[in-house]
Amino acid sequence: MEIANTSSPGVFVLLGFSSRPSLEPILFFLVLGFYVVSVLGNGMIILVSCVEVHLHTPMYFFLANLSFLDISFTTSVVPQLLVNLWGPQKTISYGGCVVQFYISHWLGATECVLLAVMSCDRYAAICRPLHYTVIMHPRLCLSLAFVSWLGGLTTSMVGSTLTMLLPLCGNNRIDHFFCEMPLIMQLACVDTSFNEVEMYVASFIFVVLPLGLILVSYGHIAHAVLKIRSAEGRRKAFNTCSSHVAVVALFYGSIIFMYLQPAKSNSHEQGKFIALFYTVVTPMLNPLIYTLRNKDMKKGLRHLVLEKCCGFAGTWGHI
Repeated sequence: MEIANTSSPGVFVLLGFSSRPSLEPILFFLVLGFYVVSVLGNGMIILVSCVEVHLHTPMYFFLANLSFLDISFTTSVVPQLLVNLWGPQKTISYGGCVVQFYISHWLGATECVLLAVMSCDRYAAICRPLHYTVIMHPRLCLSLAFVSWLGGLTTSMVGSTLTMLLPLCGNNRIDHFFCEMPLIMQLACVDTSFNEVEMYVASFIFVVLPLGLILVSYGHIAHAVLKIRSAEGRRKAFNTCSSHVAVVALFYGSIIFMYLQPAKSNSHEQGKFIALFYTVVTPMLNPLIYTLRNKDMKKGLRHLVLEKCCGFAGTWGHI
């Protein structure tokens, strides 16, 4: 019984930004602001995509999935982060930590696949415009979204379960602001070679391969756009893809920058701020990118707001 208690701590200590206590109050209000904007912005995209009939297309179906994923991911991390930033206590329960790394692993893998699916949708729209509605029919879109979510869940169940089974021997201090699978592996007091191999294989399948598919898709798209003779046609094709390209650049850019850092003493601290960027800032920027650069989304949002305002005015008039 003592071994069990030693292997599985009751709580984990999330050191987070405790080495910079003067920075924590500032980060608290910044993170809170970003989180509110992220939830409202992504929630707005889901609402507009569902309510506006002219947005019932594959592009906005996948965008609504991405927005729901961003809300779920930030919600799994931010509330606990705010609690730790606000007070002196930096702990999270064992169960809460397990839930965090299951969900973060699941949603991270799902987003990689979903972004690749969205790039294929843009490829079909630009390179196969005459067959687009036949290729991207509703049943295929549902299947692709289902595969994205199921694939992410499967790799999370395998990798996170293997990590959870590792004996920690009382080690419970995590030098980060949330529970992540590689960080839990570092606490193990046994050889983790098998877990590391599984993690590298899963990373190749769910990170490298989707990125390769995205690059191939946009290589074909760039070739097709360059063949368009009219400047207006090229501009329209570019606008169709620019929002997705920006989101992909933000997502993969932060990941690549974090894992290609030199092994310096301050690299881990820098890694925390990069993780904070893709955990809090990127989900907030995604809806801004899609609403500011997308005429259909702005039109749908304007129509929804005017409809609600007119409905409210009509109701007020009757009163």
